[in-house]
Amino acid sequence: MDKAKLQVGLVGTGYAAKLRAEALLRDGRSHLVAVVGHTPEKTEAFAKDFQCSVMSSWQELVATNEIDLIVICTVNQDHGAIASAALSRGKHVIVEYPLSIDIVEAEELIALAKAQNKLLHVEHIELLGGLHQALKQHLPQVGHVFYVRYNTIKPEHPAPRKWTYNHNLFGFPMMAALSRLHRLTDLFGKVLTVNCHNRFWATQTDYYQSCFCVTQLSFSSGLLAQVIYAKGETLWQAERRFEVHGESGGLIFDGETGVLVKAGESTPIEVGSRRGLFAKDTTMVLDHLFHGTPLYVTPEESLYTLKVADAARRSAETGLTIVVED
Repeated sequence: MDKAKLQVGLVGTGYAAKLRAEALLRDGRSHLVAVVGHTPEKTEAFAKDFQCSVMSSWQELVATNEIDLIVICTVNQDHGAIASAALSRGKHVIVEYPLSIDIVEAEELIALAKAQNKLLHVEHIELLGGLHQALKQHLPQVGHVFYVRYNTIKPEHPAPRKWTYNHNLFGFPMMAALSRLHRLTDLFGKVLTVNCHNRFWATQTDYYQSCFCVTQLSFSSGLLAQVIYAKGETLWQAERRFEVHGESGGLIFDGETGVLVKAGESTPIEVGSRRGLFAKDTTMVLDHLFHGTPLYVTPEESLYTLKVADAARRSAETGLTIVVED
């Protein structure tokens, strides 16, 4: 790119959108032109805070000629359609995971980005965070890894009536919460089979009050992993725990604290902050667009994990163990 400012359009006004807007505002290489939101009052306030205009729809936003980059921070159900429209109009795209909640659509988006010679970046800031970096740093010390357990459990009383508790808008839990699986595929490679069981508690058709999803993954290395993602009113104890069990030691991360355990000894591990990761991701995208520096994750890597998550969905629906296609 030349030295002109990158003109940016933003879809969404929630937590991720706010952090994106702050990062874009701080970086002299970008200019936030307009935002599209779901609630008019909230969108107007957002636009005022970040000195940009309001557009009536994402269709209008992607059709705006002067916009170079579309940042998608809205409900999961709409990711694929917005990304497709933006790429087709010759825009670069940043999208929060998942790229799509449909595997075929996700594959088509990656092909479209290549055909258009435009950036398609699927955000996976979990790879940039302190926990993941500490895992990578200390993993060689535990020897051959044979078992991993990763639990994220969030009680909410009462459960909020928001899109993250909506079957259609959020999507299947392991696809929507893709970072839980992406940590594992990034660290341990290819998955052979997936077995998943999922349960919802609901008093109405579209929204649920609780979700409990447990997934077992068998990796080509022989590793067995178990991932629990759960939230809502039937949960009673919050948990964010990642355990790695190797033949020479173990890594236990509980919340913000970590420890390396070996025979007769236990060594604390410093875990870096989770703050500032959206800003770091945004800066890396701008560096890539202006200077060609490599990004930390490819859309193909995100797509592979999405295929693993889709195998979990099919397993939950059929009660069968699903083989993951390469």
